[in-house]
Amino acid sequence: MPHLRHVLPLLVLLPLGCIVEAPGADKQTSAAPATTARPGVRPAGVRNGANFDGKVELLAAYFTPPVLTPGDVSEVKLYFRVLQPLPDDWEVFVHAEDPEGRVTRTNFDHLPRRPTSSWRPGETIEDTFAIGVPAGSAQRAVDLWVGFWLPRTDSRLPVKNPDVVRTDNNDRVLLAHVLVQP
Repeated sequence: MPHLRHVLPLLVLLPLGCIVEAPGADKQTSAAPATTARPGVRPAGVRNGANFDGKVELLAAYFTPPVLTPGDVSEVKLYFRVLQPLPDDWEVFVHAEDPEGRVTRTNFDHLPRRPTSSWRPGETIEDTFAIGVPAGSAQRAVDLWVGFWLPRTDSRLPVKNPDVVRTDNNDRVLLAHVLVQP
């Protein structure tokens, strides 16, 4: 019989009420957001704790603004702690999926600002990118799934702690459930 946390994951609503933190995000983190991209817009954050192959831990993410508006973008900052050297240059893959399954998945895959082969154990790496939904979209929310992908071999870094974070057993982690406002 599956554990209750896998069947009915607890989601914690953040103070701004816009992003739902993925289960297992109860780890303390020292990662903090830098200044917001737009004056007067407060970021919302989620903690995570996903361990990718014992090499990288996803500490947290911050979203500015914390709600998606069709036709606009939200800046996302991911914070990774480097645990072991990464000899290859991995891409960060980000899959934005409609939780209701009405819209095709959107990929926000990208190379981090600094190649992962240059990351050193003990460093905290900030990775920034933008997400959005098309103007006129009827989506009400977006689930963001994150992981590491090596295009030349089509392989992913395995998630080593699926009992602590929400994963779909496809070596990707549910980062957040982001609401879309009309």
